[in-house]
Amino acid sequence: MSSFEHQRGMWKRNQAPIVPVTVLTGFLGSGKTTLLNHILNDAEHGMRFAVVENEFGEVGIDERILSENVNEEIVEVMNGCICCTVRGDLVEALKKLYKRVELFNGVIIETTGLADPAPVVQTFFIDEDVQKFYRLDSVITVVDAKHILSRLKEKKPEGVENESVEQVVFADKIVLNKVDLADEGTLRKVEQELRALNPTAPILRTQQSQISPKELLNVCAFDLRRVLEFDPNFLEDGQEHQHDTSVTSVGMKTSEEVNMELLQRWIQRLITDEGANLYRYKGVIAVKGVEEKFVFQGVGMLFSGGFQGRWRSNEVRESRFIFIGRNLDRKALTAGFQACSANQRLRFAVGDTVLANVGRWKEGTIIALWDAGNAYRIQLHDRLKSNVWAPVDTDQYIRAPTA
Repeated sequence: MSSFEHQRGMWKRNQAPIVPVTVLTGFLGSGKTTLLNHILNDAEHGMRFAVVENEFGEVGIDERILSENVNEEIVEVMNGCICCTVRGDLVEALKKLYKRVELFNGVIIETTGLADPAPVVQTFFIDEDVQKFYRLDSVITVVDAKHILSRLKEKKPEGVENESVEQVVFADKIVLNKVDLADEGTLRKVEQELRALNPTAPILRTQQSQISPKELLNVCAFDLRRVLEFDPNFLEDGQEHQHDTSVTSVGMKTSEEVNMELLQRWIQRLITDEGANLYRYKGVIAVKGVEEKFVFQGVGMLFSGGFQGRWRSNEVRESRFIFIGRNLDRKALTAGFQACSANQRLRFAVGDTVLANVGRWKEGTIIALWDAGNAYRIQLHDRLKSNVWAPVDTDQYIRAPTA
């Protein structure tokens, strides 16, 4: 019997279905959203999910890169730390979602990478309505094989918890991701450290967060007794949780389109100069002259990006980014991004004769503006009528012919 058939049967018996909830946690950049998309795109589990997406910062990114297989009507987005200021919002979001329970038979909560899972888990045992409607199935913690050892050892100010440690301790299953970025000796050491913190959670090795959803869904792995063994005060409401105040987020959203060349140069300078302080960064960018979204993300100096999916007809073409790290300079980051704007008026028009820098200056004619993300496409005045691009409207790439 499928999950939906079981759920319909409960309605017929005048029983409100109890919905399983998976909490997906892990430090910034570990691969949580990638794992979530794999689950949403999988056709074998036969489930439909409501998604609660939590982001640290004022500009949301993840809801823009969630799989299009999830119905927009059952995605709840909360900005701020789900374990602190917006915890009451989580309760309200779950109650609100349950009014549309006929649309889904499972809930996945993706926490921000800076969240302590304890208050999130606690929600399912303190609020009576949530207890009546939902069942906490498991806490899945995704860890980054390359960075987790340094995260676990990170010294925090007095009274401030190490979120990475808390995420591992509360895990019912640990997804050890990015194993291709570490050698076998390092992986064994990582697993030893993880087992020292959490001896009972199975550790599942992955690359690109690729794993069968059957390993993670409807596994009935959460055990309240285990939690009470290491945290006897777990069910007491009002426990304090403090974040490291030196860790902040800088986000921006703008309707201006972006010049791809300038964006790539800026990010390269940024991760070279500030990579050690960047815990996580990601963005969805509207590139001038390109119909697809440019999606980028990174951890420290590890950057990846590419074009992923076209902008939908009902979707606003806008650019947004979020950087999370230590001692970030908000003014400098905002100014750097604004300098990548492609909204300035171009100096030349289609049909103009110009000089193009192709290692040496060659004469040509402009045949297109904003072609494939480049400011100009130029046909050279040579025997082959070669086509070249000028990515930016500066004298470095293109200039007027000398008189």
